[in-house]
Formats: sequence, structure tokens, C-alpha cells
Amino acid sequence: MASNAFRSGAINHVILCSDGVANVGSTTANAILRQAKEYAGRKITLSTVGVGMGNYNDVLLEQMADKGDGNYSYVDTLEQAHRVFVENLTGMLQIIAKDAKVQVDFNPAVISRFRLIGYENRAIENQDFRNDTVDAGEVGAGHNVTALYEVKFRDEVPSSAGAQGNALIVYVRYQDVETGQVREINQTFARTQFAASFDVASPRFKLAVAAAEYAEILRNSYWAKGSSLESVQGLAQRVRQALPNDKDVAEFAQLVSRVSQLRK
Repeated sequence: MASNAFRSGAINHVILCSDGVANVGSTTANAILRQAKEYAGRKITLSTVGVGMGNYNDVLLEQMADKGDGNYSYVDTLEQAHRVFVENLTGMLQIIAKDAKVQVDFNPAVISRFRLIGYENRAIENQDFRNDTVDAGEVGAGHNVTALYEVKFRDEVPSSAGAQGNALIVYVRYQDVETGQVREINQTFARTQFAASFDVASPRFKLAVAAAEYAEILRNSYWAKGSSLESVQGLAQRVRQALPNDKDVAEFAQLVSRVSQLRK
């Protein structure tokens, strides 16, 4: 239907509301994902909105939005529906950066170990960062993207690392939707630019860390063995106090508290 109604120069975008359980036509995951990717190549993009419970297929819906160059959301309340279809609708329909990629180059003289938290099914090979034929993520209007790394600094920084001990370089590469040109920007961060204590970090950074640790605990990650929902709950409440007017923060704090009670 979207192909028959296709308009050149317009936004041709399909929004699929589903529980992710296919029972008509092509029902295998590979066939569905291949179809989503083919239509995206013809500039008919796809966003998925998850609804339902029970046999709900979260993985398939997320991958469909990925292959369809769109966004994925889950709706379980009227408030969340308002957020997706009213507050964030522009970001769902209007893409401002195509094939956006982030690459971090760590200085081994300053950082001994690192790991990316999440994004397992979105990672690309290091050598493909500047390969613009490799599909990457899309960023919608008003959207933010956060990539979290856990790093371990060396106790002593050798003089060869530079006067300030440059720790890493962050590269961002994307295609401008309007011009079609590929742009790349980068910024270097020194060891001295990192906060000495987590306590002095910004509330937004603490929120991102709390959400990541919460997810690691729920999926029984090896890296969350020393963590607890109680500690995440305490951090979420502190963030809630620092951001009292943010409804998303309040909802997250309530969610962590509810899950913590259920697990007792």
C-alpha cells in the first residue's frame, strides 16, 4: 500500500503497531526483516510500535525498525501512547541523520580496558566505520542517542601519552538527509576531563548509568554480579530528587521500585 501511494520528495513511512507475532503472509523472521530492508532501500521506511503481552516478540519488532531505518517503541499505557504518537511523532517521521555511527578510539597508554554496554546487535566492525555502504542507525528530529562505555584507567600515565594524557577520541559520522553529504566530526578527551567521583556527575549521566545497570541486572549479565536492584533504586530516587519535574525520571524510579519489590 505504501509503495502504491509513494510520493517522491515526501516522507514515505509505515508505522506498524503489533505484538510482533506474524501469522499472515511471510511469517519467518528472516523473510520479514529482508522485506523491511528492501523497502527501506526504496525510501519507504518503517517504525514499529509494540503492543500486547504474553507471547510478545520484542526482538523481532526492534530488528524490523532497525532494518527499516525507523524507530522502535513500546506502548503499554495511554500516557506512553501520547508520548509516542503526539510528543515524539515528528522524531519518528522526520530523520535528520542517516547511517549515524559512533566510534571511540581509546589510548592504551591511559586506558587499560573498556567495554561497550548494550548495542550488541547494532555493532559494526571497526574497519567499517568509514564504509558508507554499511547500514547504521538513523536519528530522528529531537532524538538523543547515548553510548555508554565502562573503562579502567591505568594507575600511572606515562609521559609518552602527552602532557594531559589524552584518553580517547570520539568520532561521529553520518549522512546529512538534505544534502546527502557524509559528515564526520571528532573530539579528543583528556584524562583530566573525567570527573574524579561519580557523586559529582550530572543527574542526566547518573540516570543513564542507572538505566544501564538496571538492564544489566534484569538480563543476568556477568558484569552485574556485584550490583543489586536496591542500589539502582537508591540511585534512581536521588536522580528523581534532582529532576523533580521530569515525568520520565519519575516513571523509571517507580518501575525500578516495583521490580525490586516483585523480586523479594
